[in-house]
Amino acid sequence: MKKILVPTDFSKHADYALKVAASIAKKHNGELVVVHMLGLSEAVINKDESQEVMEALYYMKLAEKRFEEYLDKDYLEGVHVETTIQNYRVFTEVGNLAKNLNCDLIVMGSNGASGWNEVFVGSNTEKVVRTSEIPVLVIKEDQEEFTIDKAVFASDFKKENLLAYRNAMKFFQIFDTEVKLLYVHLPAEQFKSTYEIEDRIVNFLSKSKLDDAHSINNVVFQNAYTVESGIFNYSNKVKADVIAIPTHGRRGLAHFFSGSIGEDVVNHSEIPVVTFKI
Repeated sequence: MKKILVPTDFSKHADYALKVAASIAKKHNGELVVVHMLGLSEAVINKDESQEVMEALYYMKLAEKRFEEYLDKDYLEGVHVETTIQNYRVFTEVGNLAKNLNCDLIVMGSNGASGWNEVFVGSNTEKVVRTSEIPVLVIKEDQEEFTIDKAVFASDFKKENLLAYRNAMKFFQIFDTEVKLLYVHLPAEQFKSTYEIEDRIVNFLSKSKLDDAHSINNVVFQNAYTVESGIFNYSNKVKADVIAIPTHGRRGLAHFFSGSIGEDVVNHSEIPVVTFKI
């Protein structure tokens, strides 16, 4: 974790994310890049009229001043922090910025289904999650002492999830994390035999070409009426520090997280969620 990108709107939820990012950076000798999305319209920026130009400069200076105050925090002591102000209005650009800066991780704050206050409204967190090629860690609550000692990786163990699984295992290896593999079995899937599901998982783990740390014996089968409830029930039961899920990029969320399930997990989980692109 040499470089971590932290988008901020200067809200308390963004502060939660910054605090977690700082904790990770300290433990892994990394640095932070904190980005603020200014969100001025192109019409304002491109106009020659002095009033519009002055308005753009005013908001730039205001953001710079807020950065000075916002980054004056005890938990940032000893952490190298760079700042950048971008005029993105489309939140998919956050992932592109992280990639261009060679960041290893994006850490975002979120207040849940209603999105972020001020700039980060609606489903902008979910937009970043779906489009970023860089892992995204979503933080909801203030973490007094953030650790990733235990994680739950939920999947349907179909071959399209192999890349996400490999990247997740590499990620958790950095933190020396104990990873629990989870398959949520829904009532609608009762026509599938246990043998069929287990055979799929065995093939999946074999094709991952990782070591034999994970086998079918390490996979937990959780019966639930919804994938979301199955993930939450098991993760709370084992007291997981993080829930990991695969995402399907611009084409939407992975089949296992079809519809709004992936977004629901990100929005409704009180446990931090980290996502990996398929």
